[in-house]
Amino acid sequence: MSYDPLFTNLAQTHCPYCGVPITLIIDPIKVHQSYIEDCEVCCRPMEVTTEDGQLIDVKREDD
Repeated sequence: MSYDPLFTNLAQTHCPYCGVPITLIIDPIKVHQSYIEDCEVCCRPMEVTTEDGQLIDVKREDD
């Protein structure tokens, strides 16, 4: 996976299911976004919320 550091931000967090450390690529252009992304290890869906290019929350989809 590649990213352009001028147009994206990296956020370090942990999967809310298996606890493995993960890196998310965040688009700083979008003011607010909420989307579902699967964990690379356990493949379970996480709900990711960002605001102004910063990671706000990562939670289980079933929460």
